[in-house]
Parts: sequence; structure tokens; C-alpha cells
Amino acid sequence: VQLQASGGGLVQAGSSLRLSCAASGYTFRNYDMAWFRQAPGKEREFVAAITWNSGSKYYADSVKGRVTISRDNAKNTVYLQMNSLKPEDTAVYYCAVFTGGCYYDTHNYTGWGQGTLVTVSS
Repeated sequence: VQLQASGGGLVQAGSSLRLSCAASGYTFRNYDMAWFRQAPGKEREFVAAITWNSGSKYYADSVKGRVTISRDNAKNTVYLQMNSLKPEDTAVYYCAVFTGGCYYDTHNYTGWGQGTLVTVSS
């Protein structure tokens, strides 16, 4: 499993960003996917998840209404559209492959990759 996250950067509060995660090394369309983030000095936390066929999507309360997760199974890519960004959204964002159980638990994922840094200035 290889996951390559991209699309991060330095933006001002209120801006938007779209993160991408390109997957390889496994059958992407068969697996649910998720985004997590880790701010400096904090634990990695769940952001959003999407089922294999995009039939269901789940969001953390902290981002609900501002973030949309989507995927393109033809391109083996999962996306995270983030709007109305806030300084507290500053973190390294990771995508991961769901292996079963609870979506919010980092232990139920594999293939984290290196992440992409999002910095939101006030």
C-alpha cells in the first residue's frame, strides 16, 4: 500500500484548499478511505471517511459543514475539499486505508504515507 498526499500549503483564514491522495499497490475501489490530521504536539485525529462506493461519508464535528470528502475510483484518488479554513485547522493531513472496525480509531487504518502540511494564518 502506497499513499501520496498532496495539496497542502500556507493559506489565510477563510481560504479553501483541496487535498488529494493518490493510492497504489492495492485495489483502491474495494476499500473505505479516510483523512486524519495531526497538529503540533497533539495526537492524530479523525477528519473524514468515505466508503468504497462513496455511499456514506463521515465527518468530525470540528470540520462538519466546511469539509467534503470524495473519491474517484477510476483515478485511485481520494480528495478532501476544505473551505472556510481556520487557524486551528493547521496540521499535517494524512490519508489512510480503512481495515475495519471504528472509523475514528487510527489503529483501524494502514498505509499512512508522509502527509501534507496545511498552515492557516490568522
